[in-house]
Amino acid sequence: MKRLLAVLLALLVLVGGAATVAEESSSPAWTAYDALIAEIKAETDPAAREALMHEAEDMLMDTGAVVPITYYTDPYMLKEGVEGFYDTIEGFKYFMYTTYDGADTLRINLASEPDRLDPALNYTVDGASLAVNSFAGLYTHAADGSLQPELATGYTVSDDGLTYTFTLREGLLWSDGTPLTAADFVYSWKRAADPATGAAYSYLFSVIAGYGTDEGLDVSASEDGLTFTVRLSAPCPYMLDLAAFPVFYPVQQACVEAAEGYLDENGELLDPGAWATEAGFVTSGAYVLESWTHDESMVYVKNPNYWNAENVTMERLEMMLSADDATIYAAFRAGDLEFIDTVPADEMPTLLESGDPEFHVSDNLGSYFACFNVNSPMFEGMTPEQASNVRKAISMLIDRTWISETVRLTEPPANTFVPAAMSDGNGGIFRQNDEAYTYPNAEEMGYLSLTADVEGAIALLEDAGYKFEGGMLSAETPIAFEFLVNPGTQHEGVAQLVQEDLAVIGIDMTIRSVEWNVIGGEMAAGNYDLGRLGMYADFNDPICFLEMFTSTSGNNFCQLGR
Repeated sequence: MKRLLAVLLALLVLVGGAATVAEESSSPAWTAYDALIAEIKAETDPAAREALMHEAEDMLMDTGAVVPITYYTDPYMLKEGVEGFYDTIEGFKYFMYTTYDGADTLRINLASEPDRLDPALNYTVDGASLAVNSFAGLYTHAADGSLQPELATGYTVSDDGLTYTFTLREGLLWSDGTPLTAADFVYSWKRAADPATGAAYSYLFSVIAGYGTDEGLDVSASEDGLTFTVRLSAPCPYMLDLAAFPVFYPVQQACVEAAEGYLDENGELLDPGAWATEAGFVTSGAYVLESWTHDESMVYVKNPNYWNAENVTMERLEMMLSADDATIYAAFRAGDLEFIDTVPADEMPTLLESGDPEFHVSDNLGSYFACFNVNSPMFEGMTPEQASNVRKAISMLIDRTWISETVRLTEPPANTFVPAAMSDGNGGIFRQNDEAYTYPNAEEMGYLSLTADVEGAIALLEDAGYKFEGGMLSAETPIAFEFLVNPGTQHEGVAQLVQEDLAVIGIDMTIRSVEWNVIGGEMAAGNYDLGRLGMYADFNDPICFLEMFTSTSGNNFCQLGR
């Protein structure tokens, strides 16, 4: 992925900057954060680990780069009569064990055109839902939320907690009928952790010994292919959660490396995910992708070689690819879809008030938020403190309660990045005040007011060098930037409310809407000022939110440390 260079020598601010001259990067120093995350992952005392995680969130929020908006819930619509569907707090949706009035086909909308179907390269929750239905890992999520063996039958762990030994099921097959063995996990895990692959979630492998070294991950397979051994660098309380996460799913080496476009004309790696850009690729899960009409539809059919195929009840999944929530909703109401994962903002009040039996809201661990690109030209000429104050001021202007009450109707307002219901890894809830930690905004247990704080925002901007006349920004020191969102009344509606909030003091924020499969690439490349994102928990521990912003993380869209 493209890494933006920090500004080395800043002169006068030309766009939306303070009236100062600086001789340093406007980006915050970030090596201390990287070191803190490494310390958290090595810490074995739960209370000390919790304290370190609060320190990390404090450091992250002090940059102003992360702008929490609401805490996710999971609203969706499901036709009456569909049985066996379940989802998880991570946002994964499982369709393979559904039934629907004797039908063998379930018609679904999860999102628009997916960016990547390679489980190592996917970084979206809708892509993860496609992955859990078409690939399989060592473990999986059961309907009750518990972790259950999938391609493994179980595991043992050494007394020191550093060596996990997974036993695979006998007779496992890829969808093309060839054997699937422990050697496939060795290849796949090393591939996903390799920087050359470009996996956004490669940092999740950092708990394994050998990560980041020339030798690679310390993982091995037995000669009979039935035992997969993993050696950790420190005990990992969420190891089984990782084993159920899509980036840890095996992929077939032969299929990956034989794909057209995998290598360039000189034999150099070109596109690691080329193998899964059209239908027909080899999988390990309940379904294979039979056809794919890009930007229109996908059809998944039952994989007869899946180890649990006899219990897969739905033969066929037909996916409508669209981001137009009005069209999606109309198709559901017309009986053309049995499941939709988005609801128009203007329909939500009626659905909530009427108690429509086809409208559901599931619990979720996630945050709906925005990210500033700390290397955006809008911060040129500022010191790191000034740039952070500008970002924090903009965040303070947002009325999160109003967004929750008018657009994100099922979601409570957020003033922390780590979700409100997240466990602290120490027998309690992370977002609470206690003897060991008190949030900066103690009353609302967060970093910000849940309503707009205009006076506080103006004070921070004045500290950063901005001038005001009658409560409005002076023409001498304007602020103008762009908010990148993906289409849909929910996301565009939030952006419009933010735009109105910022206009109260004269900030000129424009909105640019691009397709969901584009927005991630734009933000990863640093081609934005402020961008809309969401993060679902990979597992119920704050570290999965905090480590995404290490300088080497593929999910560090804020470009911190780069």
